Amino acid sequence: MTPVRPAVDTDEPAGGSGGLIIFLNGTSSSGKSSIAAELLRILDEPSFHIPVDAFHAMRTGREIPADRLPAVLHDTWRGYHRAIAGMAAAGNQVVMDHVLSAEWRLRDCLDLFVPQDVVFVGVHCPRAELERRERERGDRPPGLAARQLAQVHAHGLYDIECDTSRADPRRCAARIKDFLADRPTPTAFQRLRTKQNPAI
Repeated sequence: MTPVRPAVDTDEPAGGSGGLIIFLNGTSSSGKSSIAAELLRILDEPSFHIPVDAFHAMRTGREIPADRLPAVLHDTWRGYHRAIAGMAAAGNQVVMDHVLSAEWRLRDCLDLFVPQDVVFVGVHCPRAELERRERERGDRPPGLAARQLAQVHAHGLYDIECDTSRADPRRCAARIKDFLADRPTPTAFQRLRTKQNPAI
């Protein structure tokens, strides 16, 4: 399947969009945003941290009827994926901060993103530590991260993985930066797309 690529005003170099997506995937409270903040501090190229939570925060503050909420959330996630794809297609370096707690979200990203332009980062954290962080921060429903755990990493493939219970955000970001200097191929996204559609 050919990735859906937003139109841009400039010619793209062969083999990719010219942009880069550093895709941080992990449960709520796993430490993605803290890693992203450190990445923006140390990356050599101008970069944008674009978390999915920012898109939810931009939505109208009016209460959405319960029967409409699932569709509104679904459209928000789809729009988020397309915004990330558009930024990368325009040649930008993006730090994407997401929770793949529904299988369709990964499929959508696999269809949209140029696979060689994605560094897929698994952000892990043990359940007990996630629950402690939830209690400490107080702005997440209790048990949210635990409910997400089973699906978030179910696909099983990453380019690089971090455990935020063992390494602080600065060390995780430094490892990711070092990885960028010599990225192996095929990338995790290339392998996942082949797994999803062996005919590619």
